[in-house]
Amino acid sequence: MRNSGISSLSAATRRAEAALRRSLQALRWTDGLTLALYLVGAVALTWRMWANPTGTVPSNFGAHVSPDIYLNVWFMRYGATAIAHGHLPALVTTAVNAPRGINAMWNTSLLLPSVLLAPITWLAGPVVSLTLLLTLGFAGSAASMWFVLRRWGASQLAAGIGGALYGYSPALLVASEDHYHLQFAVLPPLILDAVLRLATGRGRPVRTGIWLGLLVAAQVFTAEELLVDTILAGAAALLILMLCRPTRVRSTIGSTVAGIGIAAVVALILCGHALWVQFHGPLAEVGSPWHLGRYGNIPADFVTAPYAVLFHGQFRSFLSSSGQFLVECFAYLGWPLLGLTVLTTILCWRDLRVRVAALTFAVLELLSAGAHALTIGSVRVPGQFLPWHWLRHVPIVSQALPQRLSILADGALAVVLAFGFDRARTATAGAPTWRRAVIAGVAALALVPVIPRPVPTAVASPPPVGFRAAIAGLRLQPEASVLVLPAERALAMDWQAMAGSQISLVGGYCIVPASNRRAVACDTHDVLSKAQRTTLLSTFQLALHHRGRRGPSTATMAAALFEWRPAAVVTAAGGHSLLGRYLIGFFGPPTVHHGSVLGWRIADICGPRAQAAAALGRSAGTVRLCADARRADTRRDSASHVSRARHVEARQ
Repeated sequence: MRNSGISSLSAATRRAEAALRRSLQALRWTDGLTLALYLVGAVALTWRMWANPTGTVPSNFGAHVSPDIYLNVWFMRYGATAIAHGHLPALVTTAVNAPRGINAMWNTSLLLPSVLLAPITWLAGPVVSLTLLLTLGFAGSAASMWFVLRRWGASQLAAGIGGALYGYSPALLVASEDHYHLQFAVLPPLILDAVLRLATGRGRPVRTGIWLGLLVAAQVFTAEELLVDTILAGAAALLILMLCRPTRVRSTIGSTVAGIGIAAVVALILCGHALWVQFHGPLAEVGSPWHLGRYGNIPADFVTAPYAVLFHGQFRSFLSSSGQFLVECFAYLGWPLLGLTVLTTILCWRDLRVRVAALTFAVLELLSAGAHALTIGSVRVPGQFLPWHWLRHVPIVSQALPQRLSILADGALAVVLAFGFDRARTATAGAPTWRRAVIAGVAALALVPVIPRPVPTAVASPPPVGFRAAIAGLRLQPEASVLVLPAERALAMDWQAMAGSQISLVGGYCIVPASNRRAVACDTHDVLSKAQRTTLLSTFQLALHHRGRRGPSTATMAAALFEWRPAAVVTAAGGHSLLGRYLIGFFGPPTVHHGSVLGWRIADICGPRAQAAAALGRSAGTVRLCADARRADTRRDSASHVSRARHVEARQ
């Protein structure tokens, strides 16, 4: 029975591959129509952004724009700027979080998309590039799943439905609200397809191995966390396949190992240096800045509709009562679709494709529960009995958020239903029309709870009027560091990216290592001195017009600036605001003043000419700041003199 099942599957798959090769040589109109419909669906979901592509970004169904969005806007500009200067984006840069900088491989940097979309960014800006990426994420994810299903024997209609289930799944809809890197889930189906073709002997080790290596390298530079999830999904699928067909898997183990080895070589050639920089280079880090024990799906997540679907309930109340995170609820499928999946699995259990996909779906959703205790009715399951408990200390895996595995689980569900659809059509081929219509209607009703809503949007904060002119008027050297006050997480990064200003930013919204190499968020107490923390908090309160606030003391402000060492300080608060008056009192008259934007060039304050020009009205703050700078210069000169003297003495 086993050999006959494998041979029939192999024959069916070979026939499907032959048909697919013929269709690629002469693309049939039905294939083109399917891909066109995917693109139309993607545009329908993102139309609100296309209505104003340069200034509209995704949101969480509110007017607030997540700092994660602005982070992606900044990195999209960062990659395009590097390409414009004739080189690839630097993996370690001080363009943000100056003077310390960041390791781009530890941040959501979208390095490959930012390079590929650089021409769009040059012509229309980074927000347009991200909107295009989001649209391609929906259409491309659906198309890649359609391609894989067709390769494994699904009919045109079944593959089209399966692709849509994956590409427009609730998980990807939720990801589109905040996480561009997760929503662009185009590569995981192709990676898993290559691995399974090697394991089943239907992929040539060299050709498939090279293809797999290219896919893995591309995923590394797009979203490493999604690659980790894909590897876990692939490991689960291979283990299940081995348990179902041990003889077949053992017979192909040599070619499988050879293909994966070739893939590893190709991937290391392309991204080995980047991985070395990530784990052993400057600013390498360990762990995660997030409290991972709080993350993971709970049973209610699977049946509580988020705002991303058309028919949703009191989702906000659910979040408040459950403690789940708004943009991390990826598990929803609804009772009807879950029931249909279980029924399809039972009826099509003899189909190896359905069995492997269904069991993989179950394993991934179990892993997505994380390592915290679960309550199912009156039964409480301790966290140590969940599989993620034993993976959370594995390097790399320990930094992934478990509920994001639901993205891959939705792909496995799409496979189950696609092949189940074909089996149902075959089984009812001779049945009365009304019976087939009833079955199709029941299946369609199961999909109603997951009908998507268009991606919610908000208006991105444009650079303040006068920001570009102020930066230009400061006459800074390229990549000179600028401190923007008040520091509002990623807002200054958004301004810089949208304005295209060639500066570096002090601070920012990013991830960096603390003194013990643990990953922490920028601008937190783990990496800032007391003077820096006090300065950021006090100036932020001044910007909010809190009465009675006087701002940081002269000594505190001077100490913080001395540690940051900015080339300039800029504020968009205006000269008559509490913050503006404080900064004028500290620095004296601004170097530039355009609209509400004021800027002070530190070289103009502490340079030799400024020290001799009494007309500049030097304040107590600048006196203290410049005195600290002169002492530091004296110490550096003294240390340099001692070093040279020791070098001469050693030579003698």
